[in-house]
Amino acid sequence: MPMFPPGIAVPGPLPTGPLNILDDSTLEDSTLHRSTVPSAHTPSSTDSTNSTDSTNSAAFPRQFARSRRFSLGIPRHFTVSPDGSRVLFVRTVSGTDPVGRLWQYEDGAERLVADPARLVGAGTGPVPEEERLLRERTRERSVGVVSYATDDAARVVAFALSGALWAVRTDGGVPFSVPAAGPVVDPRPSPDGRHIAYVSRRSFHVVDLTGADRQLACAEGPEVSYGLAEYVAAESMHRLRGYWWAPDSRHVLVARVDTSPVERRYVSDPADPTKPPQAIPYPAAGTPNAEVTVQLLSLEGERVDVDWDRKAYEYLVDAGWDAHGPFLAVQSRDQRIVRTLSVDPATGATEVLHERTDPAWVQLIDGTPARTASGALVLPEDDGATRYLTVGGRRVTPEGLQLCAVLGVEGERVLFTASEDPLETHVWCHEPGHGSRRLSRGPGRYSGVGRGGTVVLAGVTPRGNEVGVLRGTNPGAGTGTGTGSAGEAGSAGEVPYETLASLAEEPSVTPRPLHLILGERQLRGALFLPSWHRAGAGKLPVLLDPYGGPAMQLVGRARGWFTCVSQWFAEQGFAVLVVDGRGTSNRGPAWEKTIHGDQLTPALEDQVDALRAAGARFGDLDLTRVAIRGWSFGGFLAAAAVLHHPDIFHAAVAGAPPTDQRLYDTHWKERFLGHPEEQPENYVRSSLTGHGHLLRRPLLLVHGLADDNVAAAHTLRFSAELLAAGKAHSVLPLPGATHLPAGDAVNERLLHFQRDFLLDALERRVDGD
Repeated sequence: MPMFPPGIAVPGPLPTGPLNILDDSTLEDSTLHRSTVPSAHTPSSTDSTNSTDSTNSAAFPRQFARSRRFSLGIPRHFTVSPDGSRVLFVRTVSGTDPVGRLWQYEDGAERLVADPARLVGAGTGPVPEEERLLRERTRERSVGVVSYATDDAARVVAFALSGALWAVRTDGGVPFSVPAAGPVVDPRPSPDGRHIAYVSRRSFHVVDLTGADRQLACAEGPEVSYGLAEYVAAESMHRLRGYWWAPDSRHVLVARVDTSPVERRYVSDPADPTKPPQAIPYPAAGTPNAEVTVQLLSLEGERVDVDWDRKAYEYLVDAGWDAHGPFLAVQSRDQRIVRTLSVDPATGATEVLHERTDPAWVQLIDGTPARTASGALVLPEDDGATRYLTVGGRRVTPEGLQLCAVLGVEGERVLFTASEDPLETHVWCHEPGHGSRRLSRGPGRYSGVGRGGTVVLAGVTPRGNEVGVLRGTNPGAGTGTGTGSAGEAGSAGEVPYETLASLAEEPSVTPRPLHLILGERQLRGALFLPSWHRAGAGKLPVLLDPYGGPAMQLVGRARGWFTCVSQWFAEQGFAVLVVDGRGTSNRGPAWEKTIHGDQLTPALEDQVDALRAAGARFGDLDLTRVAIRGWSFGGFLAAAAVLHHPDIFHAAVAGAPPTDQRLYDTHWKERFLGHPEEQPENYVRSSLTGHGHLLRRPLLLVHGLADDNVAAAHTLRFSAELLAAGKAHSVLPLPGATHLPAGDAVNERLLHFQRDFLLDALERRVDGD
């Protein structure tokens, strides 16, 4: 396996300078007329709009599949040492290699710390079932080292490979196997680095580095687990862990989950009838959740139960243990109240530190609650159109700057992400006496991690995924917002970036989005035109390509995999329109909560309004030939479009659509629609089931038969309804595929299949069908 020597070449500097949303005249003058092509419907693999933007759409589907949506080769999972001198991260060695490896960056050079190929082979061996489910919740696409944890000094690293426990010292040591009681899930070193906690067969263990193992909590039955997150916590709350070390390295806060009250779903593989079905505890809307309790465990075997009103607050949103003691965040079933509780480590008694309420729902923000060194609570606060960051009860961000997530707290300093423009997300830092400063530079969507004056900025920029290491970010170091590039200073006093190399594939299709503001609601949209299209040369059929649901944005100044897919469909002859409507994130609480009680009507109205506005602005868009495609919520939206607006939408591809909202999980669906027994009308108006008789247009339903998130029952039941109503439609089942189809061949051919279906449907419309 090749090593990367010091001085490895890295991609170009991080982009600089703002990108403005274009107005009507600028759009038509600068972009719509800049491409020429010999034939408007025969794109050439060598056509380009300039010397650097080339398009080879024929190669794209295979590249898209082999690169796992261009995720391989990108640095991720960063840890910064306390003094800021070292950065640990995971990365594969190429854009098509799926095996994650552990690296350390120090003094301007990268060093390979752990290579699974040298330890256990290719790193693709079977993993424990709990690990497989965790990877499904995180949509993990790689193998090998996919996650790790360190001690407080970032000197001891623990990770699991094919269920075996491994550790390595970052001072140049060789990875070594640590004996464990069984298959290992979620290993985490103690803060002092002397022990490693882990979960095996749903029981909680602690082992020292010599292999002396202690079982601190034993699962009492097959429905019970210690130290793991339950389904709705991992899928819908973004809480992926179930235990937290105390600073003294002698105690652990551990969640106990009992899924016995939860309904079971049975996921089978119809392509292999000899394979037994898999039972999965899945709490559908309106049904009982898992019972989650918390215990304080000591390495000496002592156990203290944590006490709070679990009947009123059944959701454990988050937890932690800092210098001020253990704490919990708990939420009511209706999600209108979130309480932050302090925990007495001696008795398990709790005290309310803070309470957030909202008449719709309390939005959970990653990284909160947290506390500064002085004990000040770090929390979000919603007020009208702005989500503020508060520290110690005081707002520290201005009106209009939307808090996205808290990345970490060091001393009194808070690192967070926020959005002042819906098309960008940036990393900010707040510190008393110095206010809030933006650290990321140039357009894009950024996240990061920081410690010891060093901040790692991971951004999806107009040029793809790029990672910068920013040193000297302490107050007065001159790292505020500016236009400096990586490796060079921008405005006076700015600190230059260092870079971590991305080895991801360069897409063979270059996205060319025209960023638009559409309609009365100022909807953010992006229009993708074929690189070979010349304005006025002919009308283009329109393809809407939305997600359109909560917690995700597709429109931004960033080259994500989805923008590449949209451009690929454009190269096939479509004008592709992507729109983020009401309910999508980072436009403030009022915008998010317009969908409360009705997840369909506002979302679909916004797609219709945006389409009409774009059609009025660009004469080459043929509104008599309009298709729509999407996956998950986007698939739901696509099917709803042809059901409810057949006069506007003429064909649809709906991938993994949640057709019956009652079949979705408690925490996610009740957040928006309430309890189905109390507000059944919300579920009726937001579902596709019951409306199948309205279908008049070609519809392709695509679903993975092993999907444990949006069960295949959504598509199968809806298909049965359509058939009973005499409505022709098509169904493409994907055997063995989960909510995120993983097979390279499937992902490659699925793009072609959708394209051919849509083009054929629109062609038949032209022919009079």
